[in-house]
Amino acid sequence: MRKFLSVLVCIYGLSVGLASAQSAEEEESYSREFTYGLNFNSNGGLLGGAMIKQVYHMGGKWYQFWALEGVEVKHPKESRVQNYNTGASYINGKSNYLFVLRPQYGREYTFFRKAAESGVQVNGLVAAGPSIGIMAPYFIEYDRSNYIEQQGALYLVGPLIINTEQYDPNVHTNNFFIVGAPGVFKGLSEPSFRVGANLKAGLSFEYGRYMESVTGIEVGMLVEAFAGDMTLMPNASNRNAFFSVYLTLYYGRRR
Repeated sequence: MRKFLSVLVCIYGLSVGLASAQSAEEEESYSREFTYGLNFNSNGGLLGGAMIKQVYHMGGKWYQFWALEGVEVKHPKESRVQNYNTGASYINGKSNYLFVLRPQYGREYTFFRKAAESGVQVNGLVAAGPSIGIMAPYFIEYDRSNYIEQQGALYLVGPLIINTEQYDPNVHTNNFFIVGAPGVFKGLSEPSFRVGANLKAGLSFEYGRYMESVTGIEVGMLVEAFAGDMTLMPNASNRNAFFSVYLTLYYGRRR
């Protein structure tokens, strides 16, 4: 009888413990979360872009989210050179920018939940959505003035003529006459659009002293593909599908 009572006491204690743990977990769960952050990826150079994200609790450890990413996709062979006469720089051989907006829908699963005032929360996630590609011409300032050569030196004949033109390395063959580049906003005034799709998978690690604050990093892989011409550099190999690894630093609030 004593052994039976001992077993009953153990079972009761275990059930109380499980119920308390479940209640604590339910208390620590949240219904909504809004985050924003900066994206770094293998196709975007030093800083890839930015993101915003809205998360909703589905039940248990599952969450769904809507997100929007805005990034620049660069050609892997891009290199910046400088005109030593003017001091201005430009990207050698580049003909188009590619900016991408990625509306995404995804699901998150919480592997390890953060304690109320400390710890790390680990989530796994997958997301997919359309990719809206914005192709913008890459312009350079090209010297079209008339010069004559005498004794190995060039002498200007007539007025100085500097034209702003879309860079085509097959046309602008003499880098000496590339004065500089006016910047991205000139190209964005003449955009063309491409339609595609993207898919990503990753892990997020959330830190923060309190449950209502969100600070974390997300790491993962993304693949996307576009329809239509995607020429970024005419004299290099161009593609319609892109693969990248990414890291996102994000902040936000939950309730």
